[in-house]
Amino acid sequence: MTPLGPLDPSLPADRQPAVPATFRNGEHGRGAGRQSPTKPARPAGAAPKSPAAAAPRRAERPAKSRPAPARPAPGSALRLPEAPLPPGEVERLVSGAHHDPHALLGAHALPTGTAIRVLRPFAERVVVETALGPAELTHQQAGLFTGLLTGRRFPAYSLKVTYPGGEPLEQQDGYRFAPTLGELDLHLISEGRHEQLWHALGSHVRTVDGVAGTSFAVWAPNAVGVRLVGSFNHWNGTAHPMRSLGSSGVWELFVPGLGEGAQYKYQILTRSGRTVEKADPLARAAQCPPDTASVVTVSRYEWQDAEWMAARAHIVHHRAPMSVYELHLASWRPDLTSYRQIAEVLPGYLTELGFTHVEFMPVMEHPFGGSWGYQVSGFYAPTARLGTPDDFRHLVDTLHRHGIGVLVDWVPAHFPKDDFALARFDGEPLYEPADPQRAEHPDWGTLEFDYGRTEVRNFLVANAVYWCEEFHVDGLRVDAVASMLYLDYSREGGGWSPNRFGGRENLDAASFLQEMNATVYRRCPGVLTVAEESTAWDGVTRPTDTGGLGFGLKWNMGWMHDSLVYMSKEPVHRRYHHNEMTFSMVYAYSENYILPISHDEVVHGKQALVSKMPGDWWQQRANHRAYLGFMWAHPGKQLLFMGQEFAQGAEWEHESGPQWWVLDEAWEAHADHRGVQRLVGDLNRVYRDTPALYEQDTVPAGFRWLDGGAADDNVFSFVRFAADGGPLVAVCNFSPVVRHGFRVGLPRLEGGEQLWEEALNTDAERYGGSGIANSLPVKAEGAQWNGQPRSAELVLPPLATVWLRPAR
Repeated sequence: MTPLGPLDPSLPADRQPAVPATFRNGEHGRGAGRQSPTKPARPAGAAPKSPAAAAPRRAERPAKSRPAPARPAPGSALRLPEAPLPPGEVERLVSGAHHDPHALLGAHALPTGTAIRVLRPFAERVVVETALGPAELTHQQAGLFTGLLTGRRFPAYSLKVTYPGGEPLEQQDGYRFAPTLGELDLHLISEGRHEQLWHALGSHVRTVDGVAGTSFAVWAPNAVGVRLVGSFNHWNGTAHPMRSLGSSGVWELFVPGLGEGAQYKYQILTRSGRTVEKADPLARAAQCPPDTASVVTVSRYEWQDAEWMAARAHIVHHRAPMSVYELHLASWRPDLTSYRQIAEVLPGYLTELGFTHVEFMPVMEHPFGGSWGYQVSGFYAPTARLGTPDDFRHLVDTLHRHGIGVLVDWVPAHFPKDDFALARFDGEPLYEPADPQRAEHPDWGTLEFDYGRTEVRNFLVANAVYWCEEFHVDGLRVDAVASMLYLDYSREGGGWSPNRFGGRENLDAASFLQEMNATVYRRCPGVLTVAEESTAWDGVTRPTDTGGLGFGLKWNMGWMHDSLVYMSKEPVHRRYHHNEMTFSMVYAYSENYILPISHDEVVHGKQALVSKMPGDWWQQRANHRAYLGFMWAHPGKQLLFMGQEFAQGAEWEHESGPQWWVLDEAWEAHADHRGVQRLVGDLNRVYRDTPALYEQDTVPAGFRWLDGGAADDNVFSFVRFAADGGPLVAVCNFSPVVRHGFRVGLPRLEGGEQLWEEALNTDAERYGGSGIANSLPVKAEGAQWNGQPRSAELVLPPLATVWLRPAR
């Protein structure tokens, strides 16, 4: 026999007992979430499970397949009288079908004394150590050892367990402890109101009655039985059945001596008789894929962002600058392979380019890297691909200390069907709706959540709070909101059922989103929630108390689509698509918007941003720069996906990341790419220094068209106003010709001189442009124009955006 790993969690591997080859590592396996048999195979050496073998008697004759229990040496330990269980109860216990193993195991008062029952498969001998000395238990069957102590007081006791060929191991009995969940926890779980659910469910290293160990709790209301399997018991759960805590559907177990780093799953016996092994839905750490086990973790991180967190609570996001850099952590810099390595580089890069926030594509654990994180299996665990949960905390903390906010993509719309994860968790639909029509997500081959079930809503609402409270993230960008809100989303041809009013709206999903937003905003001051929502659903960013969904911002998918259609056209044809650039202002104040050029727009054949532009390489870059100037001046916050800040020409690939090499001096066009990168830095710096560009994003007083109808010229001009009336004028020339003497109306400035200067010109030579500019201060004349009391004749560079501000 070969020692395979600790049977006793408190001992190192080299002191563990030998385990029969039946349960060698790989039989159950750490990683693949394999289905185990309905009943565990009887290990070599175990007593047969027959009634005759199980019948209680004073001197048990061991089966041939199991060596007789060792007799104590004279004077070492007194053998106790047996305290046997009915064979049927033992069978339920060892097969994983018992709902309350604690009612059988541990210490129990009987009329004749106190019964001690211990389940130790493979053991030769079990001795109880009490204050009165050692006393040996008798093997009944299948690894169940029993004994009867005199008296009916429950003594404090420990165990000494001897395995074949080994020395006695001192252990604590996990079945002598009360549940680690209190009545309040169970009540809140049943009500769906446990806002810190991760403190109740999952695995937690703790000390109970002076004994260190780890508690486990999982919600599996349809299970017949649940056992704990892991690295500490060779993935055989016979010795670790969990107890059901009544109608809550929660199963619980405390394992003495087990600590940080233990890998585990739940082995669930279903009503159909199948056994499934599932990762912990509340696991706060997981193995690195392709392995799939959950991992016991303890956070020791000491935050250093108190100043940031205090200031964040007072930010009014709608009136503050917000420029977001979206990235995929695993591919942003493929040479940086951990959260801590990224923390050494990313804050400096974002600071150099002037972004106020960074948005991470999902960091939650996911089995398939090609999903980019959007098919989550571990909602409470940062992906182990890049390190530990504390390593991710360090990344967030470092960004905060550099003045950069952190948003993470959050995916409550669906989850994958992998056998080890949430799908049919306890053998029946649990996290997903029971109706297959409602459960299947037709676009992604995944399952949708059952938003009408209180425990499922609680799981998701608490998860949103978890990322904000435990990792100090400053916002959640909620993915695929439209697919949640409509019952007929991607279900043409009648493959859906209407709601109770006969409509297509998913009322449960809408109610869930309201609850999530209200809870997050109440518990986490200064946090922002953002909806990726592409329809005309009313009130996405309206407060919940007035019937809205309660998001802080909504991605303006209409602006993104329309403006990119315009930019893709040859300039000679743009006059026929002029309204694509102006229509967004018709609805600009119906919601609080963020303007996204996200990862979705630069993959799957859509081309990189610069490659969407018409013309030769010079014109493509000029269009790219002019478009960014238009975007930063348009009402709404901004979001730009990695690689677009330096105009990489290829689509994003999650395995290779951005084309950083185009910035190397060895690359012939490196100056062109560096010019665009320099422009983005200047856009952000001028933006942050100009309140007119952000203070009134969400109110009509912050914007006025100067000329939105110059279609034949491909020119757009408008003015933005700060709360104190301070203006910034933006003029965009999307034609490839220089326009001299182009008159633009200008608002009256306070004071005598009516002088304006260029705050930014995307055609500047330092950005790779032609260098055509209004170099001297522009004096506004008294001629009224575009509805303004003053005007000036400007030089408009080709394919460029010019920003004018009052001369300083």
